[in-house]
Order: sequence, then C-alpha cells, then structure tokens
Amino acid sequence: MARRPRRNHSGAFKAKVALAALKGDKTMSELATQFDLHPNQIKQWKDQLLDGVSDVFEDKPKSKEPEIDITSLHAKI
Repeated sequence: MARRPRRNHSGAFKAKVALAALKGDKTMSELATQFDLHPNQIKQWKDQLLDGVSDVFEDKPKSKEPEIDITSLHAKI
C-alpha cells in the first residue's frame, strides 16, 4: 500500500475543523470522515483551540518578538 504524501493544512482549515469538533453536533469519527483526517488530529487541534482561546480576551496581546533592552545595547556600543 502506497503512503499518502504529507499534507500541510492552513490555519483557517484547522480552526474550521476544531470549531466543528467543539460544536459537538457530530462524532469524532464522522468529522474524521468528513474532513479526511484522523480523529486524534482533530482532538489535538480542538485542544489547541481551547488552550489558546484565553489569549483572545487578554488586555495586552502577546508579542512574538522579545523586548529589546536599548540601554544595554547602547552600553555595548
């Protein structure tokens, strides 16, 4: 049996699948069939969504770039 090439899913697709799993209208196996995914993958994306949802309501959004200490950089110069 030939292996299927690795697929890279977009963030929008992952969110769509995770929200469908969160609704609870369909079982994991039904969602897996619908989106052509493994049920474990759907559960992982659902858990990631639930872990990250608290960041949406934070007052100060997390910046991906670390803060730079300008005074220490000027001291090195």
